[in-house]
Amino acid sequence: MATPIDPTSTAFLLAENRNMPMHVGGLQLFRMPDGAGKDYVREMVEGMRDVDEVAPLFLKHPHRSVRTAGQLVWKPDDQFDIEHHVRHSALPKPGRVRELLELCSRLHSTRLAWERPLWEATVIEGLRDGRVAMYTKTHHALVDGVSAMRLLASVLSTDPDQRGMPAPWGVLPERSKASRERDDAERRLEDVPIAALRSALGITAEAAGLPGALLRTLGKSVRNETSPLSLYAPRTMFNQKITGSRRFAAQDWPIERLRAIGKATGTTINDVVIAMCSGALRTYLLEQEALPEQSLVAMVPVGLKAKESHLASVEGGNAVGAVMVQMGTERPDPGDRLHAVHRSMVDGKRALSSMTPTQVLAMSALGQAPAILTPLLRMQGLVRPPYNVIISNVPGPRTTHYWNGARLLGVYPLSIPINGMALNITCSSYDGLMCFGLTGCRRTVPHLQRLLTHLDDELKDLEKAAGV
Repeated sequence: MATPIDPTSTAFLLAENRNMPMHVGGLQLFRMPDGAGKDYVREMVEGMRDVDEVAPLFLKHPHRSVRTAGQLVWKPDDQFDIEHHVRHSALPKPGRVRELLELCSRLHSTRLAWERPLWEATVIEGLRDGRVAMYTKTHHALVDGVSAMRLLASVLSTDPDQRGMPAPWGVLPERSKASRERDDAERRLEDVPIAALRSALGITAEAAGLPGALLRTLGKSVRNETSPLSLYAPRTMFNQKITGSRRFAAQDWPIERLRAIGKATGTTINDVVIAMCSGALRTYLLEQEALPEQSLVAMVPVGLKAKESHLASVEGGNAVGAVMVQMGTERPDPGDRLHAVHRSMVDGKRALSSMTPTQVLAMSALGQAPAILTPLLRMQGLVRPPYNVIISNVPGPRTTHYWNGARLLGVYPLSIPINGMALNITCSSYDGLMCFGLTGCRRTVPHLQRLLTHLDDELKDLEKAAGV
């Protein structure tokens, strides 16, 4: 039976074109259990295909016709073939991480067909160190990035001896209320850009006291201070039209290294993540002879605990918003960049803390509006971009997890570049690691993989500057 598609999901479907596939992805790396035979990967794939019952979420596809009056609806796929969705692939020799990332880049570049349910999973063998990878992609109309990651986590276990665990697309046992609430909170934080974009054209009278908040926000923006709205982001090579080809780069670093820098400098782990990106982008743009004189601006989703931020929320809990952070890319010293990022983040959170939750979202929406309107109206190059890059940091499991005995080693997110925003950096913490996933347009952001080297160099420079 067909069901209506909500306006947000419809927008993602209609916004999609050859140059902007609107799916999110994830790369998971596993180590096979001790004693695994040569047929382990084949059996792993067969176990994922031979599910007793596929969850309804993974059985529907978008459809419209005369009968639906041209409106998009979800329709069950009466020709569902799980072998189309669950695939088995192998890397060419020499089976390095480079070949793995090239394959994920190609897989992430292709659109999902509306005629089928909007998801795919590819189990990949052939890494010369014996690890097994799985690349998954899901249309954003079906599920957001964090929810997709949580679907994977829902079938993992902390017990290496547990077997008989289902595939993420199988019907899952009911989770505890605490687990659902934790997942919902993490989803809200990651979904800040989407929630803000959704509200950008429809801010209502619910934002009580909005004029005062707006005046304060505009005042800070005019003075080039950190706020949810940016008026000073420079034009960069990242802020132009993109192609449909993608390049994906991924790497992880021990969180303890980032925590040590933060402790020595009085900053946060998230500050260090942004500072790493700042130094890496500075070096990359210098190589391209394209570093602007002004600081790059990053859109960073943030969560504010009502108890700590004194938000006037009758419901308590968290308020979420977006802060436009000045990255300090014009500063040659890594320590100066870190402190500039920290000051900007503190400033931005303080600005949001003076607002109610509804005002937080409204202000974030105003900051996001140019990002969606500029490509929509084909005004790239005519107006300044609202920000230069998105940097998200999503907390994940802190302990080691397994799937039927295979140890999960890392989780690396793949995001959605759009016209005017050719680079997206998303991090996910897992088991003591900060896993970076960099997704960009292959033509607009050439040699994107060099950013991994620059991130590593910047982390070392920050350690040296902090004396750790």
